[in-house]
Amino acid sequence: MTDLSADHKALANYRPTHKVRFVTAASLFDGHDAAINIMRRILQGMGAEVIHLGHNRSVDDVVTAALQEDVQGIAISSYQGGHVEYFKYMVDLLRQRGGEHIQVFGGGGGVIVPPEIRELHDYGVARIFSPEDGQRMGLAGMIGEMVMRCDQDLSGYAPTTIDAIQGHGQEHWRALAQLITALEGDKADAGLLDTMRKAAEQATVPVLGITGTGGAGKSSLTDELIRRLRLDQDDTRRVAVISIDPSRRKSGGALLGDRIRMNAIGPWGRNGQPRVFMRSLATRDFGSEISACLPDVIVACKCAGFDLVIVETSGIGQGDAAIVPHVDVPLYVMTPEFGAASQLEKIDMLDFAEFVAINKFDRKGALDALRDVAKQVQRNREAFTTAPDQMPVFGTMAARFNDDGVTALYQALLPRLQALGLTVGESRLPTVAVRHSTNQSPVVPAARIRYLAEIADTVRGYKARAREQATLAREMQQLRAAGRMLQEANPTKERAYAAVNDLAAQREERLGKAERKLLAQWPEMVKAYGGDEYVVRIRDKEIRTALVTKSLSGTPVRKVSLPKYEDHGEILQWLMLDNVPGSYPYTAGTFAFKREGEDPTRMFAGEGDAFRTNRRFKLLSEGMPAKRLSTAFDSVTLYGNDPDPRPDIYGKVGNSGVSIATLDDMKVLYDGFDLCSPSTSVSMTINGPAPSILAMFMNTAIDQNIDKFTRENGREPTETETEKIREWVLENVRGTVQADILKEDQGQNTCIFSTEFSLKVMGDIAQYFVH
Repeated sequence: MTDLSADHKALANYRPTHKVRFVTAASLFDGHDAAINIMRRILQGMGAEVIHLGHNRSVDDVVTAALQEDVQGIAISSYQGGHVEYFKYMVDLLRQRGGEHIQVFGGGGGVIVPPEIRELHDYGVARIFSPEDGQRMGLAGMIGEMVMRCDQDLSGYAPTTIDAIQGHGQEHWRALAQLITALEGDKADAGLLDTMRKAAEQATVPVLGITGTGGAGKSSLTDELIRRLRLDQDDTRRVAVISIDPSRRKSGGALLGDRIRMNAIGPWGRNGQPRVFMRSLATRDFGSEISACLPDVIVACKCAGFDLVIVETSGIGQGDAAIVPHVDVPLYVMTPEFGAASQLEKIDMLDFAEFVAINKFDRKGALDALRDVAKQVQRNREAFTTAPDQMPVFGTMAARFNDDGVTALYQALLPRLQALGLTVGESRLPTVAVRHSTNQSPVVPAARIRYLAEIADTVRGYKARAREQATLAREMQQLRAAGRMLQEANPTKERAYAAVNDLAAQREERLGKAERKLLAQWPEMVKAYGGDEYVVRIRDKEIRTALVTKSLSGTPVRKVSLPKYEDHGEILQWLMLDNVPGSYPYTAGTFAFKREGEDPTRMFAGEGDAFRTNRRFKLLSEGMPAKRLSTAFDSVTLYGNDPDPRPDIYGKVGNSGVSIATLDDMKVLYDGFDLCSPSTSVSMTINGPAPSILAMFMNTAIDQNIDKFTRENGREPTETETEKIREWVLENVRGTVQADILKEDQGQNTCIFSTEFSLKVMGDIAQYFVH
């Protein structure tokens, strides 16, 4: 029960006196982000500015963000194990990089036990909250303590000389972050400000301003433009990104959520150099889509020696254009859903923007929107001698990998930025000849957008047909019975008998061929399921299955019991809507009988390395006629990563699952088990990397049988024999791979590839095994 003492009430109602900033995230290889989302919402409600990174974040990601964002606190949820190594590594990195004053908070429910909590507190973690803390303090009380402990002014750490920020080392970027904090609080050194402003006037650093409506995809588009610049210029240019989000009027807090969209700002490669500095700003009651300190922040970034400064504003309305005076190249981002074309005449930014991006170009009406916006830009510029399709208006899909519309926008921006001072080398990206995204292949094609309704309509139609056919069968049976009774009662009334038979024939003619076949087979089905054994012949082999089993009390129980219907309508409706197991519509299962001699017990294992889990499998399956191996993988494997000595990875290797990184690991894992035996089946709890793990498993089974051939024949198989072995293995191997990427996308977040690509891979794998 929550403790309602005065101390905890005070914490729950605490409001900071300084601007408190937090970085929040779920730990590496951890998709459980529900708790941290609740915590960051309460932080915002208490007046904190929250830079939320989402789930699956490494220590380096979190520490880099904390230092560049110059926060007072870090809040991490960790429910996937490896927390001791993760939090200790975080404390170490903060100390190494000059962030020892940043306080680290964490929680993981019952996963982090009391001895580990004490160990982490002793090491330097500010607070790990336990379930008991939650019961005693309540959520608001815990968050209140975090805010209170971080309620301090950091502007005193800001540099006072320009030399501190002029360089590309981590210490220079750290000083720049601290200077921006002072600028936000209007506490920067006056002499330094004057020096920077004079230096900035001489700098030729272009400033790209990206603005647009809320939810238009500005952050994703910014990320894709940065990715293309780094790829195109061989990762030689340094970029500063200033991202602005609105403060909440009621609490003063803010969700600074643009960094979560940035996938291209980190160092590339194991030893890559940092090229992108990012800082999130809140508007802080400025009453605009930009922050009051933005002009001086841009000045500071110019003096810090960046090649390009990108400013992204918060979402704007039709009459907003506050970014224009502060940037060299304004880019307006919108979506195809702007209403009637006349609405475009009200958008101020279409007057000022040098470039316009219509993002989310896969949406309905995108091509019409491109035409309308280009025409409006032409009118605004009075450029009637230039065709509308030559206006700087581009259709983009920033959410799609390698989108040619985004590339077209980048290649149009680059010469303009170069003219303003951006140093540009030889381009490495191929030139595209389009002005909008061309390869538009949505998850659900336009022609199948009603596919769920079509499925429902099909099912309803089938059930309606079943009822209709059942009525015809019933009437046909009744008419024929009436005809027999007429003939038996008065054989001279041939006309009446003929009329009844004619009506019965009409119903029979309307009865479907498949339905007549079902009725014809019913007596044989009753006979087949009426005995003690069910007999079926497959490939000249007679297979007998017992139809009766005995309960624990000795009572005989039939495995399949048919209804005692005599009415043909009832029989047909039952056959069409229920039927026996293994027969359409499979409401009782896709198999006629459960496999005998195979206990349904799952032998579930997954801990440590492949050798340890293999030993566990052998122990669990010892003496069992059927081997039903169920494999759990560790979170490192689930996220498609290799094991590594780096502490935030190492702590999770083999934790709550087996670590599998190579084909050799997979061979060790199932060593001693015949994967193609009819009594062996393997279930693998894997999702994101399912295609790779499935490929490893299939190759393990194939190599097993090639080795078996070599032992039995004393030689290696020929190429033809190897191909036959491969085909036989793919036909006979049994098991289940969890690959429901939609469930992962919505539930556990262990996604590696995009939803569209993952669904296509699932379809390709299914098609491969079907054909």
